[in-house]
Amino acid sequence: MKLHRFSVSRIVAVMLKEFIQMRRDRLTFAMIIGVPIIQLVLFGYAINTDPKRLPTAAIVADDGPVSRSIIAAMELSGYFAFTGSGDGFTTEAEARAMLARGDVNYVLTIPPDFERKFVRGETPQLLVEADATDPSATANALGAFTQIVTQGVSTVTTGALGGMKPGGAPVDIVLHRLYNPEGITAYNIVPGLLGTILTMTATLMTALALTREIERGTMENLLAMPARPYEIMVGKVVPYIGFGFVQVLVILLAAAVLFDVPMVGPMSVLLSTTTLFVAANVTLGYTFSTLARNQMQAMQMTFFFFLPSMLLSGFMFPFRGMPGWAQAIGEVIPLTHYLRVVRTVMLKGGGFADVAPNVWPIAAFLAGVAAIALFRYRRTLD
Repeated sequence: MKLHRFSVSRIVAVMLKEFIQMRRDRLTFAMIIGVPIIQLVLFGYAINTDPKRLPTAAIVADDGPVSRSIIAAMELSGYFAFTGSGDGFTTEAEARAMLARGDVNYVLTIPPDFERKFVRGETPQLLVEADATDPSATANALGAFTQIVTQGVSTVTTGALGGMKPGGAPVDIVLHRLYNPEGITAYNIVPGLLGTILTMTATLMTALALTREIERGTMENLLAMPARPYEIMVGKVVPYIGFGFVQVLVILLAAAVLFDVPMVGPMSVLLSTTTLFVAANVTLGYTFSTLARNQMQAMQMTFFFFLPSMLLSGFMFPFRGMPGWAQAIGEVIPLTHYLRVVRTVMLKGGGFADVAPNVWPIAAFLAGVAAIALFRYRRTLD
């Protein structure tokens, strides 16, 4: 047997062939360049574990100088941004509804006779209710709240009310962490995993649907069938919706048995919204399969979608801690809205009226990707 000597020219030829092949596979080249850029931008600019300007509702039954000073100090701290009509104050019923829907993270309640008790040297109470479904989003603001109130009160007591400053703590601050009072991380993570797992698996499974037909040589049979593109799409995605529900049942069972996650709201709302969410993801995967030339490209597209979904949806990091442009991108992602639905139903006991604002964006996303899939469906193998 004759052994060939080491040849640099043959190695260079193989290298050139590989570079040419990489140049032709534009999606792989985009992955090489795009993924590091996406990660740098998201982690460097979009991710913030200390969210500021969190929406806050105020129920003010005693609108005096001390109350105004406390509210001003809260706004100056950067953690709180008061919302509401008119002077920014709201009613108790409106505030409770806003907190249940997730429109605000905090509700500040200043009770009647607050100013009179303060002037008389008593220690009036101040109630702060926080949405603790995501403990990391509210922990820093609540930790600094005592100091913020003290600074706000000191601003008033150095002026006209300087001689009326009570001894000890100026205000008795009562903190209520609603929906997850013990701050159990599993109550936030496990419901979120329901959405992230479905996003990854449902999209990936259907992303391989058409590309698998092409690589196995069965695409001709599919094209020869007397079926219209939308009939093929429905026939492809419906079985995977069923597989998605198997995953849903497994995750919900594990959440209840292993992690003791509460299920306060109606199961019918959760399951109906989950059906829509799974349909949106499997249709997106089918859309990827109409764009990709092979299974590798379909998997790459799935990864391109899953990375920003996981980082910008509020699953790993507080959603309101991100800059405006990142929140705008996150609002397009179905996982963002589904996480709000799951946490509202499971932890807050919300019904369909509470989750409706987050249902229609998922439906709109489903309609959009379905239209793209039908437009991109190839009727020939060319």
